[in-house]
Amino acid sequence: MAGQGRLDVFFLSGGQIDGFGNSNLVGIGDYPHVKIRFPGSFGSAYLFYVVPRVILFREEHSRRVFVPKVDFISTPGASPPNVYRPGGPVALITPLCLFSFDRDRARFTLESIHEGHSLEEVLDNTGFEFDMLEKVPTTPHDLAIMRETIAPKIADAYPQFARDLWNYEP
Repeated sequence: MAGQGRLDVFFLSGGQIDGFGNSNLVGIGDYPHVKIRFPGSFGSAYLFYVVPRVILFREEHSRRVFVPKVDFISTPGASPPNVYRPGGPVALITPLCLFSFDRDRARFTLESIHEGHSLEEVLDNTGFEFDMLEKVPTTPHDLAIMRETIAPKIADAYPQFARDLWNYEP
């Protein structure tokens, strides 16, 4: 489906993610003698190139995960100008914040900080450099948007999920 252009968005995590939008799904250390082994890249590198919007995510926001440079590039955040690439990362979501990704500059921008967290916390726990707005807003959290806009779109494919999460009944 991805090769035919039938996937709009792909969610991907990684053992390491760097400020260039690269993710590491192989391991930590010098390949092939890694100290810590991750599950592997499988088809993620291909999907990273062809799916128009890749949303990176990670449930741990620490310098151990968000590093200056990944040990192994499983999925490259950007490509040279002469490489045809309709896909790639557009955002990175963490428990602390939301980053957007500029493919032309191969760089993240801090878009918003989740309620209950601070800029200092994001800076202290991020191992790569990023751009940010002069005043970084709080991430909007509007349950009505999730229930009225997102739930109906998800309910066709995942009715139990929409019902359990948002009490949505089509």
